[in-house]
Amino acid sequence: MFRMSKMTDYGLVLLTELAREEGSTRTARELAEATRVPLPSVSKVLKGLQTAGMLVSHRGAMGGYGLARPAASIPLTQIITALEGPVAITECVQHSETGEPACELESVCRVRGHWRVINQAIHDALGRLTLADLCAPTPRVERLVGLNMPPRSASPGGLS
Repeated sequence: MFRMSKMTDYGLVLLTELAREEGSTRTARELAEATRVPLPSVSKVLKGLQTAGMLVSHRGAMGGYGLARPAASIPLTQIITALEGPVAITECVQHSETGEPACELESVCRVRGHWRVINQAIHDALGRLTLADLCAPTPRVERLVGLNMPPRSASPGGLS
C-alpha cells in the first residue's frame, strides 16, 4: 500500500495550522494544543521542517516557529521529501547512492519504465500543490490536480 508516515501527516497538519495565520509565530505547545498532535511528535516534526528550511524559529518570550516563506511558495513535494525522503512509489524508482541496483530484478524488469512514468505523474501532481492549496477548499485542490475532469469514455477492453 502506498502511504505516507504518520509523522509526514502530522507535518502537513502542523504546516497548515501555521499557514492559517501566515506571518505569525507559534510555540510547539500551542501547535500541539491546536492540532491535538502529541507534543513530542510536534517537536520532532518542527525540528525536521526547520532543518529543511521550511520553518524559522525564534527564541525568547515571544518565540516559536513560523513559515520561512509564503505558503504559496512551499510545494507539497518539498514537504513530503523533507519528512519522508524522495517521492518514489517503488524502490527501483529511487536512485541508489552507491550505484547498486535497488532491486535484483532490475536488469530484466519489464515494468520498471512504467513505474518511472507513474512516479513522475505522482511527483508532478504533488508538485502542482502548495501548502496554500492545502488550506483552501477541497474543490480548488481537485481542480489543480485534474480530479474534477469528467471520466474518460470506456476503452474497447471495458476499462475506463
